[in-house]
Amino acid sequence: MENETRETQNTQGTPETLEAIKAELEEGRKAKAEIEAALADRAKRITELEASLNVVSQASEAAAAELAAAKGASSKAVSKYLEAARALNSTIPKDVISGQTIEEIDASVEKAKAIANAVKANLEAQAKEAKVPAGAPIRSEISLEGLSPREKIAAGIMSLRGTQ
Repeated sequence: MENETRETQNTQGTPETLEAIKAELEEGRKAKAEIEAALADRAKRITELEASLNVVSQASEAAAAELAAAKGASSKAVSKYLEAARALNSTIPKDVISGQTIEEIDASVEKAKAIANAVKANLEAQAKEAKVPAGAPIRSEISLEGLSPREKIAAGIMSLRGTQ
């Protein structure tokens, strides 16, 4: 019985205890309301960030498509420039002029021109060394040196016949 008395006393609250419990309960409700408000703000912020992320993703996709188009146009322009460089330098073999960028093409053209000029200068120098006079040699009498006496007589008779 003694235990029952204690339980009854513990379950029956004094007005002060009831006020304290009510105050605690009210504080708990206020804290819960604040937490719910903070969660609502966070949910709103998450929604805003997701919307911003979607906008940025779309802009990124558009920029990637634009970049791909620009790369395609650049590649086509470099190809046309390569064709033009080959056409303008017809004395240079086409396979010597190459490159993936305009700068590389210009460098290969300059290198090819330098090689062509070096070869040309070398060929001109060789041509000067082995210069052959133009036209037929000067006509002169037949040299009788090294001919036998019989051949010398035949040559004499031939020359008399030709002058008479």
